[in-house]
Amino acid sequence: MSDFSDHIVNQRFKTVFEELERRRMIKGKSDIAKSLGTYNHVVNSILKGQRNVTVDQLSKMFQIYEVNANYLFGLSEDLFLPSAKVLENLPTRSLQDRLFTGRQNITMVPSRAMAGYAMEYQDKEFLEGFQKFTIPNMEGGGLIAFEISGDSMMPTITNGDIVVCEPMERGEPLRDNQVYVIVTDVVVAKRIQQVKENDRISHLALISDNSAVYKPYEVDLEEIRQILRVKCRLTSYAIS
Repeated sequence: MSDFSDHIVNQRFKTVFEELERRRMIKGKSDIAKSLGTYNHVVNSILKGQRNVTVDQLSKMFQIYEVNANYLFGLSEDLFLPSAKVLENLPTRSLQDRLFTGRQNITMVPSRAMAGYAMEYQDKEFLEGFQKFTIPNMEGGGLIAFEISGDSMMPTITNGDIVVCEPMERGEPLRDNQVYVIVTDVVVAKRIQQVKENDRISHLALISDNSAVYKPYEVDLEEIRQILRVKCRLTSYAIS
């Protein structure tokens, strides 16, 4: 059987795979295989040096994970593009870090209650109806946690993750390309870009990290009821 492991593209594909796993941007071979439109055994064969990675697979890797094409072809040592959004921008803890004893300062809003939260987020009695918990070394009162459903923020936030958020005051400065929870008539976790008209911020562009499937869209500031800064995510895939 031919040994394809001497080819620099295949060698660096393996390095990229290992780095994506280290940063928890993928959860193994089956995860990246799905993103690249192939099968688990195909990825396994590439990693073992038993076949070449295809041009189509590379193209999808560049688009989805913002891998630097020049790195794969040995023309650069920068593995990711400068614009790449990596998980390290969003501190990550394990779901098992939640404590339901002691000072419980985080209110948990499950995915089924998102629509209700959008309407009743200012109602203290509504919020009192939810379970509360705490996380070691995470201080502050009034923190809100949301259970995320869907894959629009993959690989940064996965289905079933919980994001712990701090409500922001109206007019408080925002940072482009950071992850926030935006409350309009729905509740979504997105990266944001501030859009100006006549030197004044009038809209927010809401951007999904799974950009191959979900396109950016804009919301008028007047439509936004609340913005919450994401402080960390809790996930089953966190490494302790």
